[in-house]
Amino acid sequence: MYKVRSDEPQHEFLWDKETKSHNRYGKSIDTVADNTDLREESLQINGEEAVGDNPNRYKQHGFFFTADNCIGCHACEAACSEKNDNPAHIAFRSVGFVEGGSFPDYQRINISMACNHCDDPVCLKGCPTRAYTKFAEYGAVLQDPDICFGCGYCTWVCPYNAPQLDPVKGQVSKCNMCVDRLEVGLKPACAAACLGNALDFGVIENIPEHQTQAKTEIPGFPRTDITNPNIRFQQTKTTHRVMSRVDSMPLKYQRDDAEGKFEPVVDKKHGETKSWGWSKLLHSHENAHVIFTLSVQAVMGMFLWLVIAPLVESFTAGSAISSIHSSIAQLPLMLVMLLMMAFGLYKLNMHLGKPHRFYRGFNNLRHSPVSREIAGVSLFFASLVGYALFAVVDIPYGDLVSQLFAVTGMIGFLAGSWYMYRLYRIPARPFWDHWQTATGFYGTMLSLGGTLLLLVTALSGGATSQFITLVAIGIAAGLMLEGIGLYAHSKYLAATSNEGAAAHYTQTTEFGYSYLLRNLLLGLNLLIAVAIAATGSLPLFSLIGLVTLVVMAYTGRILFYALVIPTTMPGAFFWKNKGFVEHARESGLADMQQLGVAYERHHKFRLDELVQTIRETSIKDMGAHVARVVTGR
Repeated sequence: MYKVRSDEPQHEFLWDKETKSHNRYGKSIDTVADNTDLREESLQINGEEAVGDNPNRYKQHGFFFTADNCIGCHACEAACSEKNDNPAHIAFRSVGFVEGGSFPDYQRINISMACNHCDDPVCLKGCPTRAYTKFAEYGAVLQDPDICFGCGYCTWVCPYNAPQLDPVKGQVSKCNMCVDRLEVGLKPACAAACLGNALDFGVIENIPEHQTQAKTEIPGFPRTDITNPNIRFQQTKTTHRVMSRVDSMPLKYQRDDAEGKFEPVVDKKHGETKSWGWSKLLHSHENAHVIFTLSVQAVMGMFLWLVIAPLVESFTAGSAISSIHSSIAQLPLMLVMLLMMAFGLYKLNMHLGKPHRFYRGFNNLRHSPVSREIAGVSLFFASLVGYALFAVVDIPYGDLVSQLFAVTGMIGFLAGSWYMYRLYRIPARPFWDHWQTATGFYGTMLSLGGTLLLLVTALSGGATSQFITLVAIGIAAGLMLEGIGLYAHSKYLAATSNEGAAAHYTQTTEFGYSYLLRNLLLGLNLLIAVAIAATGSLPLFSLIGLVTLVVMAYTGRILFYALVIPTTMPGAFFWKNKGFVEHARESGLADMQQLGVAYERHHKFRLDELVQTIRETSIKDMGAHVARVVTGR
């Protein structure tokens, strides 16, 4: 257990006596009932079986922050990092600020923030490996870096940037509420180190001594309805109507005079000049996701053409698609589909911080859309392999077996494609949280999948005029679906004033020409698809034109990832500033450890590490892991 010093200062001890029964969200502050088996369980701190004697051990705790008192000294950051032995580029707690007014009436509000150990932790539900647990003890949301395989989805869904993805180790870690200190009655290290009595800690809703407020909002703090965070604020000084961020995010916070709340609005601090932004797009951290989603969606689109269209034709006496199964185009089609699926899955897996732990992605099928997507796509890929094999090889009952694989492939398609869309409906990322994500994904299946089907069959000599017309109509339908979604999305973002609107501002300025190119190519390809459908032929210019659809699809998808702006805490000019991080990595400043910026190194995964891991992991261990996942234990 944590050792309490004989000369421990009095201000480091917890002060709670009487507590309320429910918090302001209507949730019970008591985390478990009196007769539950969870009581008197050891937290196994440092492997010890001892149980802390804190009288409020089974009550939800949280932080209290008095913005009036914070002087921005960063002592809380330093104490937290020292306590957790964090490297310079990782900080579980960070101090940012917003500012308003001008000299001499200038105002700055500092905000110290770590994990808020929420009532409804979306990180826990989103994590595919079940690395997160909300404990009955203190209501702490704890995360095990050893279980994490570095997908980073928890960093997407958290509105407060609490989970930290280490670009060197390729794993996530976060604030653990200093539960070892709580067990012996001490406050977390950050609260104990605060010089200005700005940061305090205790049972939630208990207002600390000498404080009068316990608000849930403060200028710069993201919305609370997503997770119900356990943090309360005091800020009594008069605030300017507009408070701006000093980091690169084009956001400021404006007070609603009717309700007195501060709402995010777009801050056009970067001007209106348009540029291409291709250097950022091509070197984006999310390129692996672009390749994965486009590859899988294209293959899913081709699969639908090959499986669904023949069923429709059986009722219409047509044979445009059905004839492919007996043509010379079938073998190259199957090979292209399998290679694209394998390449997409390979890129996604190698994007993980720990690619050799990929099998942990199935651990949270109960809650995580990522686990469900992985399960659906894996079923689809396995079924595609069987479908392709028995469709190409001439053996007894081969057609029947191939059809059975087609059925399981359809199940995998329905689950995989749906959760591929659902995992992006993230309230903490308003730019994604719109039905346009679905039209974009399913439209790509029709258009890109149809285009590849058309090109492969045409090059193989298996494309008939009827086939070309039918597929071209499908391509046009996919492009129209995507175009409708993009138009509706643009109108929606232009009418809002949150982080999604800020992303749209970035889309039309920093990436303005790339955004315009994508839209022009969408219109051009739609015209080409309509012309092909009308003529039923593939002249040379149309083949060249259809290739531009791939350029359009890539440009649109990388914009989808590069533009998103999360609902996160404000940073400082250097610290926790995305713009400075990008500059430091480009200029070489990231080599200076004291700047707190590191290059992304976890992707340099070596083959010898994989071989060593396989050697250390026996078949028995793998089987035991699969059994635990299946049984939920």
